[in-house]
Amino acid sequence: MKILAVADIHGSQYRLNLVLKNIERYSPDLLIVCGDITQFGPGELARNFLNQIPIDTIAVTGNIDTLEVGKAIDDSKATKIELKKVVRKGVSFVGVSGINPDHFKILDDKKMINNQTVLVTHVPPFDTKDKVFIGMHGGNKELRALIDKYSPRLVISGHIHEDPGFIKIGKTIFVNCSMGKSGEGAFIKLDKNVFIKMLD
Repeated sequence: MKILAVADIHGSQYRLNLVLKNIERYSPDLLIVCGDITQFGPGELARNFLNQIPIDTIAVTGNIDTLEVGKAIDDSKATKIELKKVVRKGVSFVGVSGINPDHFKILDDKKMINNQTVLVTHVPPFDTKDKVFIGMHGGNKELRALIDKYSPRLVISGHIHEDPGFIKIGKTIFVNCSMGKSGEGAFIKLDKNVFIKMLD
């Protein structure tokens, strides 16, 4: 399975055009959008952006996407997967914005994550490609604890503009696909092995 993963479009048509260019170049089966599609809305902009994407798309909201943006994802061609599990080509994807701590408890209580899951989140887990410009970690500790408990195969996030890239910790690969500073996201091939190419 081929995946293009992006985050932090922040309402920029220029960034969306980069996404469309990379869809044409890499022919992914799936686009994953890890939140902050807009800059505090409006919902109509998010819907317009997502409806321009010509392939299957799953998305979560980010910390500056409004409630209206969440509703707009539901009204678009994309599938919002927050607190849901969806399966594409035999791969299970589970989504969470990473902002509301109650959501981590729901994922835990419902045992939605296992070692084959691809977890899609806006905020990264703590100490996983989450360093801000002053060198501190900006990721979420509760999310990290949940991941350490279940060891999902892959965690894809954004939010931290300064630290795109990927790292493997234990059995889990963490990818920060933020476009917020200068990157163009990540191209991922998922089969027996995981291949990741950061796009810039």
